[in-house]
Amino acid sequence: MTTARYRRIVLKLSGEALSGKAGFGLEPSIIQSVSRQVKEVAELGVEIAVVVGGGNIWRGKVGSEMGMDRANADYMGMLATVMNSLALQDSLENQGIPTRVQTSIEMRQVAEPYIRRKAIRHLEKKRVVIFAAGTGNPYFSTDTTAALRAAEVEADVILMAKNNVDGVYTDDPKINEDAKKYDELSYMDVLNEGLGVMDSTASSLCMDNDIDLLVFSITEEGNIKKAVMGENIGTIVRGK
Repeated sequence: MTTARYRRIVLKLSGEALSGKAGFGLEPSIIQSVSRQVKEVAELGVEIAVVVGGGNIWRGKVGSEMGMDRANADYMGMLATVMNSLALQDSLENQGIPTRVQTSIEMRQVAEPYIRRKAIRHLEKKRVVIFAAGTGNPYFSTDTTAALRAAEVEADVILMAKNNVDGVYTDDPKINEDAKKYDELSYMDVLNEGLGVMDSTASSLCMDNDIDLLVFSITEEGNIKKAVMGENIGTIVRGK
């Protein structure tokens, strides 16, 4: 069996990554592609946790434009992540991959409550664990959820799968064709230069806990396996 670079990973998927070109809703072909790629990695013996965003269903910005209370808007976003997580679970299990969804907001009829020790046990048994409903608290993003869960389950790396970009750039490459791609950065670079890789709370949490982050494109099938194998794709952001 080919040896992977990482033993345990947290795969961070934005909601938009599951929506394809439409930018909203769920695109079946994208979810199936992600499931196939996760299966490839699981077959290497890598322990996989997934954090899914909800921006393809609900964005807090919409709630703000409606004059909605920020906390209410964030709770709606958490529920959107549960919907995405259940869709991904179903697709993974159709691929024959045992999967558990754990939610930070209790909803026992559809998923387990998040319990750290139970999550680790699932990972040790080679089940894919999908962390849904963010941290369970408003005012925190799913990027922060990924950083927090990675620290809690002692993951080796966060793989941040992007929909329309293949790494971190000096500027938006869609607007500025002279934007340069970084191969490697530190979290201090990210914070000082305001690169927008992830929010500052998540970046600080990763930096404090020495968790590496790899930003790469999800649109090319096989990239998750390439990332796990340590191939030179995307941009690596180092911990300390």
